Amino acid sequence: MFLSHIALLDREADHIPAALLRGLRFLAETDIESLPAGRFELDGDRLFALVQDYDTEPKDRKRAESHARYIDIQYVARGLEVIGYAPLNHGGAVEEDLLAERDVQFFASVADETDLLLGPGSYAVFHPTDIHRPGCCDDRSRKVRKVVVKVLA
Repeated sequence: MFLSHIALLDREADHIPAALLRGLRFLAETDIESLPAGRFELDGDRLFALVQDYDTEPKDRKRAESHARYIDIQYVARGLEVIGYAPLNHGGAVEEDLLAERDVQFFASVADETDLLLGPGSYAVFHPTDIHRPGCCDDRSRKVRKVVVKVLA
């Protein structure tokens, strides 16, 4: 897992793998507010962006997940969101396995989950070795505009 801010991209670019850097450059160079919600192809199924608008919810209403084939760049363009994080080996039993169909599995429980607070311009990178619980609120629900860039691992 990697947490940073898009304003630091030029300073950190030399330390970021090329495929991730391409997704981050899309975020830095695109007027995210002008995009409609939906999927945007950047390089077919190897690299694409999902623009989402939603209200955050209490953590107990959101499911912890991981992916096998894709790395997620979760970027908050507007609003404030809490994302739970833990290493994959901290996940309990898999509650629902949709890896073959949708590259996602959901966990019934997660030990030692850490909360990340992302505001406008912040992003977190989650690898297949990471569990994450996106879409959570802190003290109250908030409207969020977020882009999830999916990068083939």
